[in-house]
Amino acid sequence: MKISLNSAFKNLIKLSAVGAIATMSFSSVATSPVPNQFERPNMISSHSFTQESYQEIEQAKMFPKPTENQVQHILSLSKRGDEASYKVEIQIGQNKMVDCNQHRLMGKIEKQNLQGWGYSYYTLDKLTDGPSTMMMCREPKTAKFVTLGQSITIDYDSRLPKVFYLPEGAELRYRIWQVKSDYQYTGNQ
Repeated sequence: MKISLNSAFKNLIKLSAVGAIATMSFSSVATSPVPNQFERPNMISSHSFTQESYQEIEQAKMFPKPTENQVQHILSLSKRGDEASYKVEIQIGQNKMVDCNQHRLMGKIEKQNLQGWGYSYYTLDKLTDGPSTMMMCREPKTAKFVTLGQSITIDYDSRLPKVFYLPEGAELRYRIWQVKSDYQYTGNQ
């Protein structure tokens, strides 16, 4: 009885090893390839200019030059056939060393109209430290992008650049959102 249990145990170990190898072989064949992030075309090109480094860009030449202590950020969107399926999310903030609390910045961003053209751009005159939670933090401070309130979401429109005037030290970051589903209906279907 002892010998048959011993041999049954050995057979079970062998079968487990064969099963593990077969599973690993199958899973390596069955996994989908990782998409290459560099194959996607860059949909946005960006430029930043201070009053001293200002260069006129053809598609944004009608916008005013940045004033002293101000940085002009220009986002140029590439043309797409399905632009209604995209949105651009904009966040304004600063990279700061912060503790574990939730931190925010304060400032008022305003949408301005370019006189005589009907185009719009965004301005932010001042950016200051805002409220934060007051938890006790044991971990050391870490670098984090601290934002000004909520994000700005704008339609993807390649006909005009998106122009922002921010105080020096403020940073603008952006990302593109794409619709992946069709509309759903409420009520009787």
